[in-house]
Amino acid sequence: MDIVTAGSGHCAGRFWCLDGNAETLAPGGDPTFTEQFHGWAASLIDVATSRYGIPADNVTYLGEKVEIDPELIADRSTRDNVAAAIQGIADQSTPADHVAIVFFGHGSFTDVARLNLPGRDPSAEDFAGFLDRLGDRRVTFVNTASASGPFVEALSAEGRVIMTATKTGRQWNATVFGGYFVEAFTGGEDEADQNKDQRVSMLEAFTYARLKVTDDFEAEGTLQTEHALLDDNGDGVGVDQPDPLTGDGRLARTLFLTSGEDVAASRMAFPDDPELRVLYEERTALEARVEALRVLRSGATEGQYAEELQTVLVELALKGREIRQLEQDRGAR
Repeated sequence: MDIVTAGSGHCAGRFWCLDGNAETLAPGGDPTFTEQFHGWAASLIDVATSRYGIPADNVTYLGEKVEIDPELIADRSTRDNVAAAIQGIADQSTPADHVAIVFFGHGSFTDVARLNLPGRDPSAEDFAGFLDRLGDRRVTFVNTASASGPFVEALSAEGRVIMTATKTGRQWNATVFGGYFVEAFTGGEDEADQNKDQRVSMLEAFTYARLKVTDDFEAEGTLQTEHALLDDNGDGVGVDQPDPLTGDGRLARTLFLTSGEDVAASRMAFPDDPELRVLYEERTALEARVEALRVLRSGATEGQYAEELQTVLVELALKGREIRQLEQDRGAR
């Protein structure tokens, strides 16, 4: 299994990837899973550092077999090393940072859901304890493993985006969600970027991967054995079609695989059309208001914060709809 972690805050990013017992736990002991998981992790790390501005020093990659790529893989993906890596991120980051944790590999479910790692397999509850060390940091936790569904309820909390490749612990087959999640950033950006703001949010990456998984099974003419979930409102209930206006997706739409500087640069890539440019600038101002609300949250009551955030998010959604409509009109001319 591969784990990649990163945090992208106002000034820098951190990214973490993990790869576990792919070879020994794959159906039939097929070693190709080891290569597949490493390939996904390496591709995500490459695009995070080369295209999205996350410093290489802020990337941690733990893998099943360090010898596959000793320059990229920092250490073996054991339970103790995972816990130590997350603690390291907690020590080196700030509450303003966004920490992204991505897992590639296999999972299992008996009495509890677990990730298959070298040595002792950590449970979803173990990871809940690990993530608690990150405090108030915004966290995106992507578990692309089989039998990953129970991680939603176990890890759900305010300020966290939790994605799983399956909806239950009973979906045991090897998954393809992870590959398409990576593809959203490494070649599928034009399609994944639904609001055409020239960047891919975590919500957009989830939606892209979920739809591609369905397409994959339909093309093969086989029964779909994995159904991805996302939860980011802290209620412990994942959904397959998040709607930021009514529930899940509000936080995921504001988080990106970028450093703070890269986000700022991407926001400046406005269109030449004067009318569209004004709308883009207005949307950027609304996005800044969302970030400011999150940073200043401690100064408001829970009710005030929720009400103000809801108002801005609705305005943001309406502004995005206005942009898409104008872009469609422009394209039709």
